[in-house]
Amino acid sequence: MGSHTRNVLTVKSIATSKSVKLRDGGGLYLVSKGSGRYWILNYTFAGLRREIGLGPLHTVGLADAREKAEIARKLIRQGIDPLAAKREAEEATPKAITFGAYADDFIDAAVKAGRWRGAKTEARWRNLLEVHAKPIRAKVISSIKVKDVLEVLRPVWGSKQETAEKLREAIERVLSAATVEGHRTGTNPATWKDVLSHVLHKPDELTNRNHHAAMPHADVPALMKKLAEGDGVSARALELTVLTGVRSGEARGAVWPEIDLQTKVWTIPAVRMKGGKEHRVPLSDQAVVLLKVMKAQRVNDFVFPGVRDKKPLSDASLGKALTGAGGGAYTVHGFRSSFRDWATEVAHAPREIAEAALAHAVGDAVERSYARSDALERRRTLMQDWAKYCCG
Repeated sequence: MGSHTRNVLTVKSIATSKSVKLRDGGGLYLVSKGSGRYWILNYTFAGLRREIGLGPLHTVGLADAREKAEIARKLIRQGIDPLAAKREAEEATPKAITFGAYADDFIDAAVKAGRWRGAKTEARWRNLLEVHAKPIRAKVISSIKVKDVLEVLRPVWGSKQETAEKLREAIERVLSAATVEGHRTGTNPATWKDVLSHVLHKPDELTNRNHHAAMPHADVPALMKKLAEGDGVSARALELTVLTGVRSGEARGAVWPEIDLQTKVWTIPAVRMKGGKEHRVPLSDQAVVLLKVMKAQRVNDFVFPGVRDKKPLSDASLGKALTGAGGGAYTVHGFRSSFRDWATEVAHAPREIAEAALAHAVGDAVERSYARSDALERRRTLMQDWAKYCCG
């Protein structure tokens, strides 16, 4: 590679030459392939002749090609093969993956891991991420911004609110997982708190979601007093539902082996939880008293046995108990909201403790990985205060 034969070409000589291969010196050539012209560098490494492409003439000019060739020669002098270095760099750069491809993989992985209960959950996720999230499926996952998420949410926000909220949550979880796996960086554009809450407004809970209408927490003590006066298994089941903040199905399906009155903990197994994760419920003194009453009249494994043998209470039974106690304008599920509002407005409980009490997955994947403990004792204090408020 004698330096005296370097830099033979000029921009003009390249433009006027029809030659298939032009030599610039030092192993640098401009070759014609098809209708394009490309820079290559011939070199010898470890006794073997090699060739590396430096790019097409239309994007890499003469000066750029010489600079790239010089970088490669420098590597050779350091005992590094430029071709191997180039391959390594390409492998280190993550492939641009689309939202659609990543979302499909995310669902497949969840199904394979048995993370969801039944095919219904999988079908719902596929519908949300294939049909509703269609406008962003072809976009590279690292490039998705708030405006892209809004484009997907706005058509259903306010009209199909429940779908819209599940869709937002699904997109948030997919983007969180992509962040953890290194496919994106920065704030999750589908997060509600501090991001979408500024631009989307939740429709009025009572008018648009009357099926989850929540009793104001200030009215709960009067209702609990009425329930305590009534007898019947449904009234007891509703009392426990209110005291513990669980979903009505979780209370109705409770069996005695789940309940430990010594440690005052009710462990609901993953298969009975909406989120598919075991949930430990700290039992307040009031809840323990109620459960002891039920245990004294135990007929089978169900804490709240139904009318039919070996069956739990029916779905409608708690609603009837609520109506009977004068709460007909509200729903059983709404008591979770009553508790949540009380936790914020009255107890000033930290968000993650209040959310954990309702078995809600808190924050993004990163935040959740730091919050592995279910904070049982901190929740116990909160649930005891709530029980005191309800029965005070």
